[in-house]
Amino acid sequence: YELAGHAAFALIMVSYLVRDLFWLRCLSIVASFAGIAYNYFVPATPLWLVIYWNVAFVGVNAVQLEIMRREKRGVRFSEEEHDLYETLFRSFAPVEFMRLVRIGRWADASAGAVLTIQGEPVSDLILISNGRASVEAGGRCIAHLGPGEFVGEMSLVTGDLATATVRADEPVRYLAWPKAALDRLLTRYPSMRFAMQAVVSANLTRKLMRE
Repeated sequence: YELAGHAAFALIMVSYLVRDLFWLRCLSIVASFAGIAYNYFVPATPLWLVIYWNVAFVGVNAVQLEIMRREKRGVRFSEEEHDLYETLFRSFAPVEFMRLVRIGRWADASAGAVLTIQGEPVSDLILISNGRASVEAGGRCIAHLGPGEFVGEMSLVTGDLATATVRADEPVRYLAWPKAALDRLLTRYPSMRFAMQAVVSANLTRKLMRE
């Protein structure tokens, strides 16, 4: 029966490595059952205190799994939202990405339209879905942006004014998040903040490597 005890702790350890909240809770439930088996059969007298708490952990995780299942059933993405999720936001749970999309707005910019102006405040974090744009600093073009790249992410991180002017080279389709609304959402859901920081950091890294 010692195997049940080792299994309980091993599963708890593995759950710490799992990023997907659904599988983390599943592993926690299995670990709790293994702990119940160990504490009932191995000691001379069952350790009822530990067993009761493991039963409580199973109940809490089971309720949360049912909530997640119901939330997931309500998730519906458009084709372009689904493409963004599959290419950039896989670290988000579907319901988290749905929350993110809901506070954003889809918009179209014509060729020559200015998305940000160097030295001015940036009100939105913009993600280009289709089209290309030029990044201008000091009156010269220093980079080009395409689908899957952010505009205004440095301002999101530092809170400073725009470091460059971004101008659409052709019609651009983009998703924009008001910074104030995005900050409220990420404050309410810390796990989403970490996931968003990872997405933005990866985007910045790709830009720096390209320069």
